Amino acid sequence: MKITELITKETIKLNLVSTDKPDVIDELVNKLDEAGKLNDKEAYREAILAREEQSTTGIGEGIAIPHAKTAAVRTPSIAFGRSEKGVDYDALDGMPSNLFFMIAASEGANNEHLETLSKLSSYLMDMAFREGLLKAETEDEIISLINEKQDAEAAEEEMEEESVETSEDETYVLAVTACPTGIAHTYMAADALKAKANELGLKLKVETNGSSGVKNRLTSSDIEKASAIIVAADKQVEMDRFQGKKLIQVPVAQAIRNPQKLLNDAAEKKGTIYTAGSRPQAAEGGEKPKRQSAFYRHLMNGVSNMLPFVVGGGILIAISFMFGIHSADPKDPSYNQFAAALDTIGGKTAFALMVAVLAGFIARSIADSPGFAPGMVGGFLASTGNSGFLGGLIAGFLAGYIVLGLKKLFSKLPQSLEGIKPVLLYPVFGILITGLIMLFVINDPVQALNEALSSWLQGLGKGNAILVGLLLGGMMAIDMGGPINKAAFTFGIAMIDAGNFAPHAAIMAGGMVPPLGLAIATSIFRNKFTKQEREAGKTCYVMGLSFITEGAIPFAAADPGRVIPSLVAGSATAGALTMLFGIGLRAPHGGIFVVPFVEGNPFLYGLAILIGALVTALLVGFWKKPVQQ
Repeated sequence: MKITELITKETIKLNLVSTDKPDVIDELVNKLDEAGKLNDKEAYREAILAREEQSTTGIGEGIAIPHAKTAAVRTPSIAFGRSEKGVDYDALDGMPSNLFFMIAASEGANNEHLETLSKLSSYLMDMAFREGLLKAETEDEIISLINEKQDAEAAEEEMEEESVETSEDETYVLAVTACPTGIAHTYMAADALKAKANELGLKLKVETNGSSGVKNRLTSSDIEKASAIIVAADKQVEMDRFQGKKLIQVPVAQAIRNPQKLLNDAAEKKGTIYTAGSRPQAAEGGEKPKRQSAFYRHLMNGVSNMLPFVVGGGILIAISFMFGIHSADPKDPSYNQFAAALDTIGGKTAFALMVAVLAGFIARSIADSPGFAPGMVGGFLASTGNSGFLGGLIAGFLAGYIVLGLKKLFSKLPQSLEGIKPVLLYPVFGILITGLIMLFVINDPVQALNEALSSWLQGLGKGNAILVGLLLGGMMAIDMGGPINKAAFTFGIAMIDAGNFAPHAAIMAGGMVPPLGLAIATSIFRNKFTKQEREAGKTCYVMGLSFITEGAIPFAAADPGRVIPSLVAGSATAGALTMLFGIGLRAPHGGIFVVPFVEGNPFLYGLAILIGALVTALLVGFWKKPVQQ
């Protein structure tokens, strides 16, 4: 497929009027939408902004490549924009950006589309090609330049899976590149490293971990003879294969920005010896990447993989309540066979698996694939042993670090036994040790702790319970899907697992309020919001009712000083009122669809959410200034 099948005259804008980054994004999103390439303009814009939050797509050299892969894209395509004066796009080199390529990839995009999109990223490493784009006077010239470049590349294209011949005394460097979406930065980093390696006379092989899969995979022979390995990645790549090798680990953008230093450091073997579970640093003098704490990263890996079980299972449980709160019990007069089936699928299966899944993916994040089975088993033992959610958290970290210890212990075994480690030694000893510790050390004390915490919450006086609801509700709105929000949500699930349903009722109310409050504000205080924000407000009604707190993020990002305090006040109010009204919630998710099935008065629960949303709406309307048209 040719790039010019994705970038057309209808998606080219030679004279951008925008003067800042948000406006450039809006202008290019509108161009794609006008060309009929999007299903949902706002959802696509949010996906672009979410990618920018991970790291800027302003790669330097006057280029920015905002991109997203989402179901909001109807037809895979590219919008091209050019600014003669340049725009501050938070580029890595601190210079203005002039050339903008906005890549829209659909979730169902096939490998051919993704590979075509990645080719564009490679072409932009050619300075002459960039100069041509800057000087082109018409849309036809832009398309002609791209076609000429593509034809020239095709004529000299080599096989992707190249074989690099080296002598014993020759320096041989390997690299792995990967970015979160696997469309642009992955391939630009690879090309930057290849080009610079040719200049320096270094032998180099690069593996790309893109959306269309791993290409040019490093072999065990490559790894064995490599002087050092550069891992330029913003997502997890397979690491165990590099055991004992010199490694330099950096963000993918650094390979685009400063490939020469990385290659020189690798050639001089300045990296850190990799051992399983370690986090290699940049070479001496290199830029150290900013990373989240290891604990939070591992925890979020478990929580994010657990959420589909929580949401799916929880909503099925809630639907079963429609037939009666005890309709799944054969001994109850309200027994219904379909309700029992829903409870079996949602509660006894999906919901019962969540602790094991949580622990398995925490352990996998720590120790890679060998940690998964011990983590799953440890989590299942926590679930069946009544240490519950907290026990599962402990099991995940326990299993992960046990497997790391086993990797170090078995690293002394002969090379001939390397193949049996992942299929025999790690699972047998990992599961055995994790299981024994869970059964005889962890389960009983954690079960006692769970029961004590549940009893404490149940024994709270009305005033203290209201304070707990105030705190939990407010936590849901502080970072809307971030670590504080996730901490409150995780606590609520743990309390459901322990049989106390009041905290999670406050948590869900607090999570529904931010998007609902902003939706109401955009309807009442129309002069305080742009047309685009008023349109987004309509979407927030649906997101709020569905308990998707993240719907409020664009508003909070645009005006955090006024919006976030308003959200926290409204959510805290809703959480406190929920506790005051004595509401309990058995389903961990579901939004408005589970309100009729709460323990207590559903009308009062809905009223608590509405009051909280109105508090947010009124505060936002009071604090925000009218929009200057």
